[in-house]
Amino acid sequence: MKRTTEKNLMVFSGRAHLDLAEEVAQQLGTGLVPTAAYEFANSEIYVRYEESVRGSDAFVIQCHTAPVNEWIMEHLIMVDALKRASAKRITVVMPFYGYARQDKKHRGREPISARLMADLFKTAGADRLISVDLHADQIQGFFDGPVDHLMALPILADYVKEKYGDQQLAVVSPDAGRIKVAERWSARLGGVPLAFIHKSRRTDRPNETVANRVVGDVQGRICVLVDDMIDTAGTITKATEALMADGAAGVIIAATHPILSGPAVDRLKNSSATEVVVTNTLPLSDEQRFDKLTCLSIAPLISRAIKEVFEDGSVTSMFDGNA
Repeated sequence: MKRTTEKNLMVFSGRAHLDLAEEVAQQLGTGLVPTAAYEFANSEIYVRYEESVRGSDAFVIQCHTAPVNEWIMEHLIMVDALKRASAKRITVVMPFYGYARQDKKHRGREPISARLMADLFKTAGADRLISVDLHADQIQGFFDGPVDHLMALPILADYVKEKYGDQQLAVVSPDAGRIKVAERWSARLGGVPLAFIHKSRRTDRPNETVANRVVGDVQGRICVLVDDMIDTAGTITKATEALMADGAAGVIIAATHPILSGPAVDRLKNSSATEVVVTNTLPLSDEQRFDKLTCLSIAPLISRAIKEVFEDGSVTSMFDGNA
């Protein structure tokens, strides 16, 4: 007996960031699978797909934005529904990986919630994960299966190079731990100088840092301050002021994930930064948008990764040119 059906790509989306999912599906030449999703009176989530998914190569897109726990739960339920509906392979696409900052124990009796997240999706039925700019590389090892770690650096760096490439630049890491990322930025921008901010973080208040000091020469240069995310913007705005105090000609902030919690928008608007460049891995409300903010689309990167996975191609070749 021969199988008569061909491999079937199907793209699904939760309700957290439909605009991004629709853009990804459009670039893949398909549409989102019609899905019924709603809450019961007691806030439990219900999901049902409105067409057959049997034998499909399923890609489930959900952004873990606020309220984070609600959208993660919806994501898990969507994966479980696909598993029970006999999808052949289920790839979880999470442009922003929820709980990624809880990737290790800083003190006793703490959880490693990033590992728990990976276990939950594996148990729900995920065969593969796709994510963008994980907070820590070791998260790839938490999931028992293939993980495609995409980088927004080419999108962000090419924008910066096109707009500011004729000026003297320096790439700055907001802490010593992200120097490797800054090195990749430097290479992409043609070997510009590197610097980093020496800081100490308060263990009792995870969103607060103290003691900024610039290590490296930024005098008279436009500094490209790079990070994976902006949450309350405390770290990034303190680093901006430290750079300006050290003689920088200006500061451009570039980050992949615009969480922008609480005072973030006001802090960024009132900071000395010339421009804040982010991607749309997370949805931005009207209140989170401001004049200095530039949001670039991550959809071309995600859609190409999905295409490579579906066609059994090489995701790695998207970044280093090798298969």
